[in-house]
Amino acid sequence: MRHRKKRQKLGRTHSQRRAFLRSLVTPLVLKERITTTEGKAKKIKSFLEKIISRSRNNTLANRRILLRDFSPKVVNKLIEEIGPRYKERPGGYSRIIKTSSRKNDTASMVIIELIK
Repeated sequence: MRHRKKRQKLGRTHSQRRAFLRSLVTPLVLKERITTTEGKAKKIKSFLEKIISRSRNNTLANRRILLRDFSPKVVNKLIEEIGPRYKERPGGYSRIIKTSSRKNDTASMVIIELIK
């Protein structure tokens, strides 16, 4: 029985979903702001919170865990810039701002950005 198994799948299998999240978080970390749909942004936000919480502590173990998912360029930015910025903050590292809907399919679009 499928009761209480609610999960946002985004129309993808588990491995595709994981790769998709990595591909959206990478430019978000590098540029600190991207535009995407609302459902994708909500999924990214929870994934990003865990990554930034891990990057707050600059240990070799945390660096290696992040290197499993991201390139060295992204990991360096996380550990050296973004992690220390949120050292005192207990959570809530990103915000979602609603914008106008997309023209062709009227999907609700949002801007997800890191809080300064």
